[in-house]
Amino acid sequence: MRKALFALVAAGLMTSVTLTACDDGSGSGDSSDDTSTSNVSVSITGKGRNGVGVILPDLKTSARWGKDDPNYLKAAFEKANVPYEIKNAEGDKEAFKAIADKMLDGGVKVLVIANLDSASGKAVIDNAHARKIPVIDYDRLTLNGNADYYVSFNNEQVGIQQAQGLMSCMQAKAASGKPVVAELNGSPTDNNATLFKDGYDSILQTKYDNGEFTKGPDQFVPEWDNDEGKAIFTQMLKQWPNIDGVLAANDGLGNAAIEVLRTKRLNGKVPVTGQDATVQGLQNILVGDQCMTVYKATKKEAEAAADLAIGIVKGQKKTANDKVKDPETGAYVPSVLLIPTPITAGKVKSLVTEGYVTTKELCTPKFVAKCEQYGVLK
Repeated sequence: MRKALFALVAAGLMTSVTLTACDDGSGSGDSSDDTSTSNVSVSITGKGRNGVGVILPDLKTSARWGKDDPNYLKAAFEKANVPYEIKNAEGDKEAFKAIADKMLDGGVKVLVIANLDSASGKAVIDNAHARKIPVIDYDRLTLNGNADYYVSFNNEQVGIQQAQGLMSCMQAKAASGKPVVAELNGSPTDNNATLFKDGYDSILQTKYDNGEFTKGPDQFVPEWDNDEGKAIFTQMLKQWPNIDGVLAANDGLGNAAIEVLRTKRLNGKVPVTGQDATVQGLQNILVGDQCMTVYKATKKEAEAAADLAIGIVKGQKKTANDKVKDPETGAYVPSVLLIPTPITAGKVKSLVTEGYVTTKELCTPKFVAKCEQYGVLK
């Protein structure tokens, strides 16, 4: 049934669309230069010449791609007085490749990419390397891509923290018998989703094997699409109405599950995990609908990637203290890996103190009481 459902969901995604990639507020001027590749029209300003070209994946799967990452990267490049241009592919793989091609034509000295999948990511890296331009994989490793650097978090540790958080929440809810755990995984084409799953399965599988937990439905969500995630979890809950916990790979998918649980008045009763510490995810945590999220300090990640890119532009040799093995090629990619942090209701205030989120964003009228309860407004 899971295979049949996946096929149905995948079929629903096989719709061809043509999108126009738009500027997201990077260091850009009024001029533009158009190109058309595979019926996808993109434009760049050329402000990245002799500097850095950054391509982010989409505006839908996580709020970070439209706000946090471009803002932090912009600040780092401007502080170093390095030319840059930041574009978002808006979920379109052909646009992703077309933007990269245009940036390379425009004379960037380095590309920083957060791929949509490894196939289109590899095409971009191959194109860049053919022009002797280095590439930094940002947040997501491009399998078989041979990027020059990789900057991300310890993604297996993210999954481990999610599993540990879910177990704590289930214990607090006093789930009886052999509680059923559903796994709502990220995109099957995103290596990070695989690493997250490796991490949480390393904890949960032992519980399944010894009979302490019951392994329920387990499915990847194509393209991290939250609407698809909601449709998939709706089917999961129909087949397994006794689900006791949901390991959702990020806050968007967590909220998709929560919306379904809410229709059955199960929100707050069935623990749900997340990741990215989005405003929506944190609000869900404050009201008790989501049990935890994983905070990845996007500012530190952006600054680490920018530091490598700036070094390349200025001809400074930068070193990466870690290395990650590409599971497809066996090659090791020089890497910077940061440590994630689990966030529960009692720790939400720390993100406000750090400046990651503001009380204005978080403590809207609906959530004021909970913000006061957990000391966010004190």
